[in-house]
Amino acid sequence: MIIALVACVVILAIVYIMLEKQQKMMQELFKRDVRNLNIELSKERLKFFLPQRVDAYQRFVLLMDRITPGNIVLRFHNPEDPAKKVQLEILQAIRDEFNHNVAQQLFVTKEAWKMICDAKEESIRIINLAGDSLDASAMSLDLATRIMEITAEVGKMPTQIASDFLKDELQQLF
Repeated sequence: MIIALVACVVILAIVYIMLEKQQKMMQELFKRDVRNLNIELSKERLKFFLPQRVDAYQRFVLLMDRITPGNIVLRFHNPEDPAKKVQLEILQAIRDEFNHNVAQQLFVTKEAWKMICDAKEESIRIINLAGDSLDASAMSLDLATRIMEITAEVGKMPTQIASDFLKDELQQLF
């Protein structure tokens, strides 16, 4: 009876050890499968979202170019218009351009979005600073001249800094 009992205990120990090893193997296989699935999911996510992200970065670089005070003033300059009218048109255009692209923030980083918002606000500040420094009888040419003077004093424009940041960040995606 003791021999049978010892044999049963040995068999139970062997079965227990084998089940433990099998359980560990199964856990390792499960972990590997989960890792592989996550890698595959990341690849699919990247394949799906990469075109939208690239498009968002392109649109924001274009936005930065379009709302740069020196560029936007050239689009709205009309020598026959009063400076205040042109100033208001430029400010509205900046806001419209920005609002048109606001949904693209989903595809850029928080840092990029902050740079874009800051650059927009700086462009608005420059336009307002130029417009507020003119008298009521100033014409569009006076506003354009003053905007160019201010941008020359600023040096590198916030829109250019944001654009460079966006380009660098986009390169990191690849």
